[in-house]
Amino acid sequence: MGDISRPCTVWLGSETGILKGVSLSRKKAHNFCHSSQMNRQHEVRTLCWGDPAESEVLVAAQDGTVKTFSLEKGIFTDVRQCADPDDGSVVGLATLDDGAGLVTCAGEGMLKVWKDESGEPAAKIRVGNNIARMRQNPEHRNKVATGGKENCLKVWDLEKPDVPVFAAKNLPDDWLSLRQPTWVMDMAFIPGSDKVVTCTGYHQVHVYDPSTSNRRPVMEAIYGEYPLTTLSLPATGGSVVVGNTHGQIAVLDLRKGLVRGCFKGMSGGVRSLQCHASQPLVASCGLDRFLRIHNLGDRQLKHKVYLKSRLTCLLLASRPLDDPEDASGDDCVEVKEEDDDVDEVWDAMERVGERGENPKRKVPAEEGENPGKKTSEEPENSESGTLEEGEKSVDETGEDQDDKTPEVEEEEPPKKQKRKKAEP
Repeated sequence: MGDISRPCTVWLGSETGILKGVSLSRKKAHNFCHSSQMNRQHEVRTLCWGDPAESEVLVAAQDGTVKTFSLEKGIFTDVRQCADPDDGSVVGLATLDDGAGLVTCAGEGMLKVWKDESGEPAAKIRVGNNIARMRQNPEHRNKVATGGKENCLKVWDLEKPDVPVFAAKNLPDDWLSLRQPTWVMDMAFIPGSDKVVTCTGYHQVHVYDPSTSNRRPVMEAIYGEYPLTTLSLPATGGSVVVGNTHGQIAVLDLRKGLVRGCFKGMSGGVRSLQCHASQPLVASCGLDRFLRIHNLGDRQLKHKVYLKSRLTCLLLASRPLDDPEDASGDDCVEVKEEDDDVDEVWDAMERVGERGENPKRKVPAEEGENPGKKTSEEPENSESGTLEEGEKSVDETGEDQDDKTPEVEEEEPPKKQKRKKAEP
């Protein structure tokens, strides 16, 4: 199994609890799951690397368990119960420096830090209710950000967990003096600064700067009309890639808030997307069961793989995705990439008719001839028989009927009768 899992550079989770590994160099994929765990209770919610060498993948499931998958062995090596059923599903997963600890966050707002193999967490932090996502700062791994529905962005220092180091303030009231709702769906730390970018369920993109005294967004942009579900930052900086519930993915400028470009081809809600650490590529997955990889420069589709399950999250390796060193080997299950120009299903269907034809209309040969109906091909018969060519119809007086003008007798209108006056 290790020969199958090592070449995989893209890892995805599905709603049925299956961990999927995709090798773009071999154009093959494989499922890693026990048949007894294929149900909705084991839905994969989030993924992260277990160590800096990227030899382990941590898989957080719907039921609160976190499993460790070894790429060298190709099997799951450890299972830990990190969330109670009352805490909700796991919405965030991260590791501390050198793999010394594990950080989990549940939907009901319980953040836990695990530093040993015991069943009890080393620290518990209440971060609020209705948490949608927790993200870790890749440069300062002891800092995490949380947010959710009616729960504004908060940045926490795990070494000082009593109060957040930054708590965002809601937007000012609208022009009707009504409070604006907030719904943070995803966030990311901007490299080289303390800024944090978020996307909301109200199709907004906000940039916060904890280094200033301003707790409200320093930049706000609006994209589309549908809730934004996920975002990722390209390695080049200065922009953010966002996806929404209607399969739309776009690149937004973080300085001016303008849309730089959009990606085409998606047909379902985007659940997760991630930009590669060194290559100008962005990978996305969602409810249409496809893994798509686009080029950030020309926004062209590079890879499109159908994976048979509704996908929930993905994780990219830091090495090149199509590494030629992984191109050898034939032990995986091949996954066919879809070709947009050739569709065997449509080509095999029977052709009904050309456009404009009515297949329900009967042909005259099928209808049969109607003896009582006159057609243009039949000559008109009169009492005197059929007319020969060059003859004219003549009445008994010998006058031409063509030259004869019929006389119409006009009827006189009836005269009004005068009523006699009654004699006295």
